[in-house]
Amino acid sequence: MLEPITAVPKLPRRPVDGHKGTFGRVLVVAGSRGMSGAAVLCGSAALKGGAGLVRVACPTEVQGVVAAGNPCYTTAGIPHHADGTYSETSIAAVTELAAAADVVAVGPGLGNRPDVATLVRAVLGELGPKPAVVDADGLNALSPMAEAVPGPAVFTPHPGEFARLTGKSTAEVQANRIPLAVAFAARFRLVLLLKGPETIVTDGSRTYSNATGNPGMATGGTGDVLTGAIAALLGQGLSPFDAAVLGAWVHGRSGDLAAADLTQVCLTAADVLAYLPRAFREVVEV
Repeated sequence: MLEPITAVPKLPRRPVDGHKGTFGRVLVVAGSRGMSGAAVLCGSAALKGGAGLVRVACPTEVQGVVAAGNPCYTTAGIPHHADGTYSETSIAAVTELAAAADVVAVGPGLGNRPDVATLVRAVLGELGPKPAVVDADGLNALSPMAEAVPGPAVFTPHPGEFARLTGKSTAEVQANRIPLAVAFAARFRLVLLLKGPETIVTDGSRTYSNATGNPGMATGGTGDVLTGAIAALLGQGLSPFDAAVLGAWVHGRSGDLAAADLTQVCLTAADVLAYLPRAFREVVEV
């Protein structure tokens, strides 16, 4: 029987003897020519979400831009195509970096070349029991979904991306959000976060409908912030379901706080990132 979840988990108080390794090593695999901002937003959100260490893997061509985007994460330049996107030659470097991480977030701004699909599948296949967050072009690389990801994963599609994953139309997805999400999560043994008004989070047996967020968040880059925040929560020990639920709530709450000050019209992904601390203040145990 499907169990509805209404309570949002809280982050436990940090131990006084905690160190950087205590709070998770997150690898963000993101970015390409023209999409360096996706890597910056995702990596920065992983930091704001509480990860102890964040490394952003991106094509060497955009490494300087990504590194300049935030001094608090490290970067790794990855071999790439002449057009500034990942290639099959990127696989060895990315999988080596993933082996040293506790959590991998993959997808924002990767582009849609066929080689990206090869890269994403290879990286996910090598993670074993490590959790992953898959978003944006990472989801497109797996579409249509045919087999389960080997380890624990959180998928974060918007309706169009979920339509591609399932082979259905966006209209069908929107008309049957909960049953389709539940069936997909159960079939592929993962946590699905289906974006939209009242974002749905499900693991196939539990469902959570998120009430935070507003239309001002329908702007480029906000999904990259969500991906980084969920990865950080996984790195701090939350289960994939709890990380997705808390991530959805905090992300939406941050957008609500930002919109109250800035208006929905003027809201940007950078604003959602900037207001994350105020949102987290409401869900950290004291």
